[in-house]
Amino acid sequence: MKGANQTGTAIGLMLGAVLIFTVMDTLAKWMTQHYSPLQVVWSRYTGQTVIVLVLLAPRLLPLMRTRNLGAHMLRSVFQFGATACFFAALGQIGLAEATAIADLNPVLITLGAALFLGERLGPRRLAGVFVSLVGALIIIRPGLGVFSWAALLPLGTAVCYSGYALVTRKLGATEPVWTSLIYTALVGTAITSAIVPFHWEPVAMEHWLPFAAVGLLGAAAQLCMIRAFSLAEASAIAPFSYTGLLFATLWGFLFFGEVPDAMTGLGALVIVLAGLYVWHRETRAARAAEGNAGQSEA
Repeated sequence: MKGANQTGTAIGLMLGAVLIFTVMDTLAKWMTQHYSPLQVVWSRYTGQTVIVLVLLAPRLLPLMRTRNLGAHMLRSVFQFGATACFFAALGQIGLAEATAIADLNPVLITLGAALFLGERLGPRRLAGVFVSLVGALIIIRPGLGVFSWAALLPLGTAVCYSGYALVTRKLGATEPVWTSLIYTALVGTAITSAIVPFHWEPVAMEHWLPFAAVGLLGAAAQLCMIRAFSLAEASAIAPFSYTGLLFATLWGFLFFGEVPDAMTGLGALVIVLAGLYVWHRETRAARAAEGNAGQSEA
C-alpha cells in the first residue's frame, strides 16, 4: 500500500500535468491561427524528441530494446492521431468544447476493453458509456445550425487516445514507461517530418519561441504524468484529469474570449459525471478482483 504522502504528491503531479497540457493546447490553438496544424504537431513531437534524447542519451539504446516493437509502433501511431486531431480541432472550435468531447476517452476505453480485450461490460458500465455519448451529442448537436464537422475531430482524439490506452493495457507493466515515451516521440517526429514539408509555412522570428515551447510543455506534462503513475495507483489519480476541462474553459475565456453556451456546459457535465461513474465501477471491480485473489491465496 502506497503512503498518503506519495498519493498526495502523485495527485499534485497529475494536476500539474493536466495544467501544462492545457497551456500547451492554448498555445497550439493560437499557433494554428497562423500556421498549419500539422506544422504545430511537428513542433510538438520534434521538441519532445530533442528533450527525450538529452535526458535519456546514456540509456537510450537499452530502453529502446523491446520484444513488442509492433505494439509500441501501434501505440505511438494512436497517440499521434490523438494529437493531430485535437490540434486540428483547435483552429475550428472552442478550447472547452474540444476538451469536453475529447474527455469521452475514459468510457470509450471501457467499451473498447470489452470489445477487444474480453473484459466484462455489465449493464451499469454500458449505461455510463451511453450517457457519455449523449453528452457528446448535446455539445455537437447534429442536425442543428450550430453543428460543425470540426466537432468530430476531438471525437477522433478520444477514439485514438482510447486505442493508445488499450494497447498500453494489453502490454501491461512489462516494460519501462520510458520506452513508451521514446517511441511516441520518435514515431510522431518521423511521421510529421515526412509530411510537414508539403504544408510548411515560413516561421516568423518571433514565433520560433512558441514553436519550441509547445514541444517543451508536451514533454514536461508527459514526465509529470509518468511520475504521477509511478507514485500512486491509476484509480487514485485518474479522476483528476477532468480538471483539464476547467483549465481549458478558463484559458479559452481569457485568451480567446470564448464563453461556452449552456448546452455545451450541460453536455460537458454529462460527460464528466458519466466518466466518473465508469471510473467508480472500474475501481470497485478491480478491488473486488484483488480481494478474491487474496482469498484464493490464503
